[in-house]
Amino acid sequence: MIVIHETARVSALADIEDSTRGTRIEIGAHSVIDSFVKIKPAGGMGDLVIGEHVTINSGCVLYTGQGIRIGNSVAIAANCTFAPVNHAYRDAARLIREQGFLPGKGGIIVEDDVWIGANCVLLDGAILRRGSVVGAGSVIKGELAAYTVYAGTPLREIGRRQ
Repeated sequence: MIVIHETARVSALADIEDSTRGTRIEIGAHSVIDSFVKIKPAGGMGDLVIGEHVTINSGCVLYTGQGIRIGNSVAIAANCTFAPVNHAYRDAARLIREQGFLPGKGGIIVEDDVWIGANCVLLDGAILRRGSVVGAGSVIKGELAAYTVYAGTPLREIGRRQ
């Protein structure tokens, strides 16, 4: 089921697939989905809920997987990937594509007032707390504290927003 608020703007060049398994895709008021954004229900039964005043720029891909929740006033730069799903792969006697998916790690949560730079990848279990900033090219697979600036530096956060 796809629900788009009447004040949201979705480019005619965006590709939002409806789910065959009942996944809900919801786009909130005054949000903008740019051209060449791909939203694909895949790898689980999670919903995608996008809050109000969210901008998702060109080239982003969001797989619903175990679910994605994006708060209000979030800015997502170009070419980001949200992948709240993991393929099973441990059985060497079977093709990976035949093994299904691993149990989820809670999906992806992006709280209010977050900025995600270009070319970032958010994996299952990523939590971006309120006011955090993620530098371009970062990979996030865990929790980023509120008002933290992260620039992809392994195992450490480089600062706090004031």
